[in-house]
Amino acid sequence: MKSKNIIVFLSICALLTACHGDLDIIQKSEVSANSMWQDEGDATSAVYGLYNRFRSAFQQGYMYWGEYRTGLWADGLTGQTERDQVYQNQIPTNHEYANWNDLYTTINQANLILKYTPQIKFNDEKAKNKVLGNAYFVRAFCYYWIGRIWGDAPVLLEGFESDKQAGLYPERDLAEQVFKQVGDDLQLALKYMPVTVTDRNLASFTAIQMLIADYNLWMYKVRDGGETALSNAAKAIDSVLGNSNYSLVNDYSSIFKKEKGPEVIFAWSYLQDEHTGGATNDWLVPSQYISPEYIENPVKVGSHQQWCFYTSDYKALLSENKNDQRTMVSYQTFYDDKKKGTFQWINKFAGSWMSGTRIFDSDVIVYRYADAVLFDAEIKNAKNDRTGAVAALNRIAGRAYATDNFYPNTLTASEIDKSILKERMKEFAAEGKLWWDYIRFNVAFEKNPFLVGRDSEQNVLLWPVAQASINQNPNLKQTPGYDK
Repeated sequence: MKSKNIIVFLSICALLTACHGDLDIIQKSEVSANSMWQDEGDATSAVYGLYNRFRSAFQQGYMYWGEYRTGLWADGLTGQTERDQVYQNQIPTNHEYANWNDLYTTINQANLILKYTPQIKFNDEKAKNKVLGNAYFVRAFCYYWIGRIWGDAPVLLEGFESDKQAGLYPERDLAEQVFKQVGDDLQLALKYMPVTVTDRNLASFTAIQMLIADYNLWMYKVRDGGETALSNAAKAIDSVLGNSNYSLVNDYSSIFKKEKGPEVIFAWSYLQDEHTGGATNDWLVPSQYISPEYIENPVKVGSHQQWCFYTSDYKALLSENKNDQRTMVSYQTFYDDKKKGTFQWINKFAGSWMSGTRIFDSDVIVYRYADAVLFDAEIKNAKNDRTGAVAALNRIAGRAYATDNFYPNTLTASEIDKSILKERMKEFAAEGKLWWDYIRFNVAFEKNPFLVGRDSEQNVLLWPVAQASINQNPNLKQTPGYDK
């Protein structure tokens, strides 16, 4: 990759950040396509720039959108109103993460890659297809999250480079169109991505299959996608489980230490100084609270307050089985005898401690093999294959508890679903998945105490659109239910 192209593209990224500002999509400065999209190196550099923006868009929102609404999280050593609003599902229209700006900026960069790459000559057609496959994957991923977060939303497929372009003030398209675009993009991503690609930090054929399975399970269970969606999910998961490049590892903690190990299918790879904050920083203990000899021995410390942590009920669930090897990774407790205080922290994605500074250089895993195994259990149960579902469920339970046949074959379909969800809550704590699990298993109004009795509230499981977006784009309408 040519270093000058990286610099050029990241400069373009900075200019385009304003492009989708609150979806008014005003371009502050025109960028000449002729100066950027010249050769194969430019397109490859564009993909790395795209992933830089992709990671940035999710570094904090991933948990706000994907987990904090479950009711499994609360204040840490201190709290913040903007977090409490999400924990309690009382989200105002001025909430920071009601703003979809970063997601649409990422989509815009994917759109530009898809616009210009086809006309560039590559020495190897597979390299060109890999670029296109990555762009379709990222766009599908972003629209998948947008559809689940906001429902109706603009579907934009053209790259914006100038404030003179048409379509700068889009309306919200129906959620059906958003989700249809996800499916269309995933098929194109699969078409272009070479089967031989096994990248962990970029898209691969298997990462695309994981997103296809995730998407189709959602369509089947939440959006009335019918048996076709369930069949598509099963086919995608069979492809993942049949790929010898991936497998469960015996040591659960090693998943988060060996970041490109056989269990990891797709992860956001953060580098030193790139991921300066993000959700993971909010789970650690402030260094000034801990006796110096206990810093990183064993207490993982951060650079600011511990803003949030698991609820007591969730910690009780995570630690209910003394043999569960996941507990110490999901959270750890230590009594500082000199400070006379008990502290807790999360060991996942904690980065490195170097020269008295926390460096957030851990990869954040988006899809791993355990996800595929539990999706397989969920799909088999939906297909009334209870024996197969329990067998898949026991693969995860066997690793966790070092016990064979932890779950019996006598479980009913309902009991299997409850067990799958319970294992997902233990397996994927602090991994940005559980809110979507709650909705997919239809338990949000049951398990979150702040949602009990609120199932009649219009669109309460969606987010409002940031009022700033609506103020700048008169064609946008507020999510019904938040427009009071």
